[in-house]
Amino acid sequence: MKLNISTMSFIATMLLGAATFTSCSDGDDFDYNKKGIFVTGTETNTLVKFKVEDTPSTYTLTAQTTKKAESDITVDFNIDNSLVDEYNAIHGSSFFAAPEGTVEIENPEVTIKAGSALSSTAQVKVVSTEGWDDSRTYVIPVTIKNVSGASGESVIEASRTIYLKISRTMQFTSLVNNSSFSSNYIFDDSKAVNLTNFTFEIKFRADRFGSSGGQIERLCSFTEKDESNSSMLRFGENGMDGNQLQWVSPVGSIPSDTRFQAGRWYKVSLVYDGSAMTMYVDGVKDASTTASGKTVKFQRFELGMSWGGYNTGQFFPGRIAEVRVWNRALSATEMQNGLCAVDPQSDGLVAYWKMNEGEGSVFKDSSNHGMDMDWNDTWRADYEGDLIHHTDYGNHLQWANDELNKCAQ
Repeated sequence: MKLNISTMSFIATMLLGAATFTSCSDGDDFDYNKKGIFVTGTETNTLVKFKVEDTPSTYTLTAQTTKKAESDITVDFNIDNSLVDEYNAIHGSSFFAAPEGTVEIENPEVTIKAGSALSSTAQVKVVSTEGWDDSRTYVIPVTIKNVSGASGESVIEASRTIYLKISRTMQFTSLVNNSSFSSNYIFDDSKAVNLTNFTFEIKFRADRFGSSGGQIERLCSFTEKDESNSSMLRFGENGMDGNQLQWVSPVGSIPSDTRFQAGRWYKVSLVYDGSAMTMYVDGVKDASTTASGKTVKFQRFELGMSWGGYNTGQFFPGRIAEVRVWNRALSATEMQNGLCAVDPQSDGLVAYWKMNEGEGSVFKDSSNHGMDMDWNDTWRADYEGDLIHHTDYGNHLQWANDELNKCAQ
């Protein structure tokens, strides 16, 4: 492909924006008359998706110049995993470098021929994903290591490195919601967690939604032992659309702007950062209200509606997975990178229930903080009165692992 002068001017303009907004160094002082070399695809964003469905899987890489080269230019590409930590520190992300031996570059030395602006191709290849952790998001940082033969061209620092974010489709096991197991797990007092900031997360898929204006479907609740300062999620509260989610937060009702669709997975994050309660849907800010000075003592988790006969009357038909409690407010980037799973050792992760056991009565805490929940040891108010201890609700747990349970990270 050859680029004409107007195209190159456009690229130069875009690169100026990239140098201003995405540079990981002190910038490159780019101007329209400067001869520059950059990695193709980094004009507006250095983080680029690399879809890997099977292995080996290849991403084609090239280098470019902002003006036609006057002589042959050789560009050497190199994978530098040390740049992942640098990227995380700057962007507040939590990416991981691909395990050694699973990624390689074929033809890392490319040439931009005289009279051209585009190089020959190199191939970044994922040769295996064996041993990769499904809870981690991997990034391959490919950088321009060396340039030779240039006639005044220098590397545009803001576009020296491309970060290939691996996107994989993963199948998982989930809990199938069932009105017969609606109940509360109450942790021992020694396990109660004081949260001055928090993020509560749950991933769900609705089979359908009720009618608008009063047919309530209750999903779950994160709360204190006595149900104070609850963060409860329910659809179709009186006056709301049946597919509109309400967060009954510690400071009041927060209705979602999103109208959810049946038949697709969502991850909802409830975030308190000390000044606002904010709901995110798939890592995108949805609705918010101001709040300050709140402290929540998380000690109780409820699935469904466990009061009186409302377990059937307010039943949420669908599936549930990936329930998490954090002692800090996550960033939007972190929430978006955690759509499928998160590293169990992540900073601030208090409890992490994947809801993927497939058998038994215990939801295991993957964070290893000892917050397992045995659903044969739960409490509910059967008759709209005091809580009653139940020792058999785990017998009603149902699981699914089929074509509906897929996630692309």
